[in-house]
Amino acid sequence: MSSRSQTIADILTRAIIDHRLVPGCKLGERELAEIFDVSRIVVRQALIRLADDGLAQIERNRGAFVAKPSMQEAMEIYDALTLVEQGVAAQLSDRLGPAGWAELRQHVERQRHAVAAGNDALADVLGQEFHTVFVRLSRNKVMQEIHAQLVRRTTLLRSLITADFDYCNLLDDHSRVVDLLEKGRLKQAMDLIDTHHRSVVRGYIMDREVFPEMTPAEALAPYLEAKADGATASVAPRKPAKTSGPAKTSGPAKTSGNSDGATAHLHVHLPKKDPVPTSRAASKKTNRGLPT
Repeated sequence: MSSRSQTIADILTRAIIDHRLVPGCKLGERELAEIFDVSRIVVRQALIRLADDGLAQIERNRGAFVAKPSMQEAMEIYDALTLVEQGVAAQLSDRLGPAGWAELRQHVERQRHAVAAGNDALADVLGQEFHTVFVRLSRNKVMQEIHAQLVRRTTLLRSLITADFDYCNLLDDHSRVVDLLEKGRLKQAMDLIDTHHRSVVRGYIMDREVFPEMTPAEALAPYLEAKADGATASVAPRKPAKTSGPAKTSGPAKTSGNSDGATAHLHVHLPKKDPVPTSRAASKKTNRGLPT
């Protein structure tokens, strides 16, 4: 994949994580090419990357859309995470030294402080990071790659909406897993990992209306502005609307520098264009069901 395609894939992924591109949102190849000021082939490569990560679905003759996972798929993703983390637990139980246990406990304490302060957003981030640190300590790069791909798919689930998690219980699970593994009680730790992930997946509500849909231009505008300024995009995730009734919208979301609320058409200039495939075989390879 070219560097420009990777940049586009990273921005689209961030917009999905931040709930700006919602499940089912059309990822029009032509529109994205105009927004990013690149060829459609470059956009197509980025969309294929999103599809490989499970964040987009490519339908023949219809194009690409942000994926719409079902509850069954959510359960399967977390079952896979459970299996990976149980395997890691078996490794850590035998191999992890004092420094590794200390790192896990420090992370748990940071999460505990966030919960005590009522900062659920930070507690949620730290809770997710605990699992990444946990797997990283295995020093198994293949396991880390598999885990990272599964975690990226959970970000799409989080874009639907999460119910009110009991962060205290989830935190206690992390602390207890560390305690059990350090004491060599592997079977109990593995059972707790399974119970923990089942608790998380039950917190999801498959309600797309919670996050009103934006156009791609509106959704991507903050990231493109940051990119144009040479800065790292730091965009606050959208907060879900109240679930007591249909989500209310007051028209298109406004973007900075566009006071009349019109759709933003920002462009970002990515690195120098890669050569466009000229052979029929090369062109066919990048198609993957996207309309031309």
